[in-house]
Amino acid sequence: MIFKQRFVKSVSLALCLGAAMASPHVLAKTFRIAVGDAAGSAQHQLGLKFSEAFAEKTGGKHDTQMFLNGQLGDEQATVNDAAMGLLDFSILAINNVTPFSPSVGVLTLPYMMQSLDDAVALTQGEVGQKLVENTIRDAGVRIVGWTYTGFRVLTNSKKPVHSLDDLQGLKIRVPNNEIMIDTYRAWGINPTPMAWSETFTGLQMGVVDGQDNPYITVSSMKFDEVQKYITNIRYLFSIEPLVMSEAVFQEQPEDVQQAILEAGKVATEHSAQWLVAQEDKIKAELVEKGMEITEPADGEKAWIEKAVSQVWPKYYDQLGGKEELNKILKSLGRDTI
Repeated sequence: MIFKQRFVKSVSLALCLGAAMASPHVLAKTFRIAVGDAAGSAQHQLGLKFSEAFAEKTGGKHDTQMFLNGQLGDEQATVNDAAMGLLDFSILAINNVTPFSPSVGVLTLPYMMQSLDDAVALTQGEVGQKLVENTIRDAGVRIVGWTYTGFRVLTNSKKPVHSLDDLQGLKIRVPNNEIMIDTYRAWGINPTPMAWSETFTGLQMGVVDGQDNPYITVSSMKFDEVQKYITNIRYLFSIEPLVMSEAVFQEQPEDVQQAILEAGKVATEHSAQWLVAQEDKIKAELVEKGMEITEPADGEKAWIEKAVSQVWPKYYDQLGGKEELNKILKSLGRDTI
């Protein structure tokens, strides 16, 4: 009798487990989020807000776990993992999505975005929706949120940089992104492509003299410990999307899909507000820690002229042609090319 009861219980347990495996999202799920940057970064803030909103919108049934500082691999590797359904979410710089979906490179064209308003308009409007669709098609990942991190400023350990002449001779780290590499070449130097995970050590060991990233990232990554000078250039507004594995997204029931998209919107709005609230404060803190901020000479005129004239034409076809770029410029109230 006891054996029979145990047998029935074992069969019942097996059936329950089988049902759970056949319908993996009936039970609560913890979604993993890879984050390239450290705690206190704009990426981290977006992840926190997304996680909070997602848990709320699913009634606590689902939650998330963030892995900071590239614990789950470098940013490009997380795109691959998400595309294969091995990773749920990743928050990463847009330039690390570009190799998989070239059209998002429009967000890395030098001087395309000239303000936070421009960044919001592009990502939240028709352009942004098209980039979402293209990224699903090309890379197998879905953009569900956008981090607004601010303009990438130039830092270095050697000297104040006022002009392009001052830039010469410096070894500058850049991501492995063609548009960003070509921008520095237009400015007269050959930059050093380097993985994000290797950048702090590269600066510390003198393999490179400098790099560019927003003030918030400079602070969260503690670059003030290995860099002295900041040049307040505004060539690229840093956009860092929250991407999700499209395979994992499609596995979810409709209510969970909706919760993901709604939480992404909440997090995106929070990101813009957080940037406005924090950037000036963080900038002042970096000065207090000993960094010196220099404004580029002549309002950055020479930087703009060389980057736009030499880099933009090279990428017209890759980004959909001049007509497509002109639509984007018109939507921002800018002169066409």
